[in-house]
Amino acid sequence: MKKLRLFFTVVKRCKADKITIGLIISFFAVSLIIMYVEPQINSYGDALWFTFTSASTIGFGDEVVTTTLSRFLTVFITLFALVWTAIFSGVIVTVYLEVIERTAKETTTQFIDKLEHLSELDKSELKELENKVVEIRKKYN
Repeated sequence: MKKLRLFFTVVKRCKADKITIGLIISFFAVSLIIMYVEPQINSYGDALWFTFTSASTIGFGDEVVTTTLSRFLTVFITLFALVWTAIFSGVIVTVYLEVIERTAKETTTQFIDKLEHLSELDKSELKELENKVVEIRKKYN
């Protein structure tokens, strides 16, 4: 739950929520316009299918647009989807890096806390602390 909250925080901070909503609205609007403008696409379902295959760059070719407006809208929605994919990939990487950073800070904080209270630790905790120091030394040598 904590990581999911972090994910949505990063999405909002990167403004990816607005871009995602814009893509969804554009997707349905472009489909609607193509349905009305394009003589070979007869239903909204076919228009949605064409828009999806174009936006995802699959392009099966089973539906084809011929009007200038439809071609322009196809280019627009494809570029929008590509930009969204790039931004969303960056959001996922940012979330991953923040999770790693938070985990490292928590681990470091716990380690320092134990060092500050050495006199209060029992033998097993001291041995555990000693092993961690040995691991850290091996990592950096």
